[in-house]
Amino acid sequence: MAPIALSVPRRMGLRLQAQHRVYAAFFLYAFSMGGLYPRLAEIQRQMGVAEGELGLALIGVATGTLLSLTFLAPLLPRLGARATVLVLLPGIAVSFGAASHAGSPLAMYAMLVAAGLCMGCVETVVNLEADRVEHQIGRRIMNRAHAFWSFGFFGVGSFSAMASRLQWSPQWQLGLTVPLVLLATLLLLGRFEAAPARKAEACHDATAPRWAAPTPGILLLVACCVSALMLEGAGIDWSAIYMRDVFHTTASTGAMAVSVLALAQAGTRFFADTFVERWSPVPIARGLLSLLLLGAVLVALAWHPLAAMAGFALIGIGSSAIFPLAMSAAAQRTDRPAAVNVAALAQSAFVSYLLAPPLLGFVAQHGGTRWSYGVCLPFVVLGLATCHALAPRGKA
Repeated sequence: MAPIALSVPRRMGLRLQAQHRVYAAFFLYAFSMGGLYPRLAEIQRQMGVAEGELGLALIGVATGTLLSLTFLAPLLPRLGARATVLVLLPGIAVSFGAASHAGSPLAMYAMLVAAGLCMGCVETVVNLEADRVEHQIGRRIMNRAHAFWSFGFFGVGSFSAMASRLQWSPQWQLGLTVPLVLLATLLLLGRFEAAPARKAEACHDATAPRWAAPTPGILLLVACCVSALMLEGAGIDWSAIYMRDVFHTTASTGAMAVSVLALAQAGTRFFADTFVERWSPVPIARGLLSLLLLGAVLVALAWHPLAAMAGFALIGIGSSAIFPLAMSAAAQRTDRPAAVNVAALAQSAFVSYLLAPPLLGFVAQHGGTRWSYGVCLPFVVLGLATCHALAPRGKA
């Protein structure tokens, strides 16, 4: 199926190596969506809603992503990887910018659904591209690619803290993000072309089903990574509100909590591939999940803002490589096309993740923000029990 032609000239933008284009795509993906979360405490006050209502609004991202993975992912071969990154990456920034203007949780939910629709397509393309480039160049880049996602979140978190300190409104900051993302996308990804499919992919029909039903192996990968996704989400969604409610910090300090988590996550992911190649995925995952458990306990029991920041850093480290390792394990399975297994993992993870924002918001509203992190602890134990599913498989 021929991809839809895109009017952006292919000679536009910088000449980058394939892995560097992947890194740029992951960075911009996070930067385009991350500006909302460090300012959530301010947006919550502007809307005048409780944590439970805000948590329901935040379901919009997961809802849109799940719908995208289910109904739009099969159309990606027609749309093409190039069109997906050049059109939908800026679309994420536009949708999150619009969400900052929402006057009610329902309006925010609808705008975040639009963001999630773009994110599901971008999520599939960039992870599949990372796996293909990894195979093409003969070395792991998946964790490093996700490191650049975290660097993007750190960058936009630091930008948010600066904007808050300068007393820029969240709406002004997120509006400025749109042209920044658009220009950076054209500059860094203007020459983007999808890497060749792996041989094992070529042996399967390229058309993916609308719902990529999870196999038992994929469900084990979901069980392994869901705690990392939940605690990463809790850190991103609720850390600014946590710092405000528990320690009565300023908005800029709350925004820095997001940055601390993202920077710790980025630094770990940047070097994780080297450690995974040396010691294999399973022992690395066990060590990271142990740190994730410690970080969640520290945040739940923190007695000082610096102790909470240390806990957020440990959550960043502990959650850093679990989902990338699961994505690699899904892409390397030989039972179905890589795109189907990647979509199945992403869909199933987002179904599990769909309940996290309202659950954590309900817990924060009725039991205190600390317990938004405490309720995640059983899922970390589940991850420790199932991380053997990350063991590498041979793949052509």
